[in-house]
Amino acid sequence: MNKLIYFHGFGSSGEGSTVKTLQELLRDWVVLAPDIPVDPKEALHFLKELSQKEQPDVIVGTSMGGMYAQQMRGFKRVCVNPAFDLPQHKDILYEGTFEFLNTRLNGETTFTITPEVISHFEEMEAHQFDGITDEDRENVYGLFADNDTTVNCEDIFRQYYQNVIHFHGEHRLNRQVIEDVLVPLIKEITSK
Repeated sequence: MNKLIYFHGFGSSGEGSTVKTLQELLRDWVVLAPDIPVDPKEALHFLKELSQKEQPDVIVGTSMGGMYAQQMRGFKRVCVNPAFDLPQHKDILYEGTFEFLNTRLNGETTFTITPEVISHFEEMEAHQFDGITDEDRENVYGLFADNDTTVNCEDIFRQYYQNVIHFHGEHRLNRQVIEDVLVPLIKEITSK
């Protein structure tokens, strides 16, 4: 049975609508979707450990999750509208307490961004492309929306990878894009 790990975006959880749609459309797959820790230092360690333990056939990440997915060396990965430059978006990443878009598995509804968390994102941004191999270049796909007004990191992606796919849509995925673009790509790259 194929296995997929989904990495959600900033301020979201493993309970989002993208996860539910993937689970519905990939009924014969195991679809795991953890809540990602807010602090990137903790998150990166957690996600690398989870990926090593679960050995998924593919990792899919959206936005911030795409930034994390890119760093899971050695796995097939799909980065959807990846946010490689989150610290540059002062309208998104700034100090304060915020509500999660979806309640977390542990019941948490809010999270806090501190100067330390911002600093950890800046450190990660500086090193996120370290250690890329030829195998990574072959097995990482970038999906970019034509109407993404939130984050557009296609130029950054193209500096390291060549598998670029464009789709009609916005930063957040809708069911149509998941069904028509993402799921067929997942099936295609995992059948290789």
